[in-house]
Parts: sequence; C-alpha cells; structure tokens
Amino acid sequence: MTITVISEEAGTLRQRVELEGFEDLYVDAPRIVGGQESAPDPHDYFDLSLGACKAITAQMYAYRKGWPLSGVTAVVSRDERDERRGIYRLEVVLTFHGIDDSDRLARLTEISDRCPIHRLMTSATVEITTRQG
Repeated sequence: MTITVISEEAGTLRQRVELEGFEDLYVDAPRIVGGQESAPDPHDYFDLSLGACKAITAQMYAYRKGWPLSGVTAVVSRDERDERRGIYRLEVVLTFHGIDDSDRLARLTEISDRCPIHRLMTSATVEITTRQG
C-alpha cells in the first residue's frame, strides 16, 4: 500500500493525503507551529489509529464469540509533556456497549491490548528510510 502526501498550497502547512480506494484525507499543523488547524495533526492520526485499532480488535473478538457487543467507544488521551525526552503517554478508555458481564468486559479490554497498532507502538522496531524522489 502506498500513501501519498501532497502539500495543499505554498505558504500553508496543510497536506492532502491520497490513499487508493478512499476519499482524500487532510493533515494540518497546530497554530502554535504555523498551521491553520484545519484538519487533524500528525499526532492526532497516530493517537486515533490506536483507539480505532483497539475498538476494531475488540469488536472482531466479540463477534467471533457471539457476544452481544453493539459498539465500542474509545477515548484516547495524550500526555506529550515528556515527548522530547522520549516518553509519549497515551491512555485509552474503552466503553463496550451491550455487554454487562464483568468477565467479558475484562477479556475485551485484554484483547484490545493485542491489536496490531498497540503491539507496533510498544514492541516493534520500526525502520524508516527517507530519500529524495
């Protein structure tokens, strides 16, 4: 899969993201660094990918088990105070709708920690190569 990021216009930090098969997405920077805040910033997409992955993973598990999960709400909170020192904290609060059994709720929470993005963020070595095109 290839993702293409294209600057929208000179003088702004807004970017258009092309992803085959989907409508374009947009990324902008916070005002404090010169952006217009017209779209989520890169940190937002990083954080939301974790919440979305946890919700999808829990849903897949519940559906496979035949549990009456009617939806998931994932609230992701960011603490970036120590990011420059290499510490970026995310807290995810999951609400599972349609299930009241405490054992099942605990299991869904546990399973959500096994989502691919959680594992990628916490245990993978990511190698990035940047070059001119």
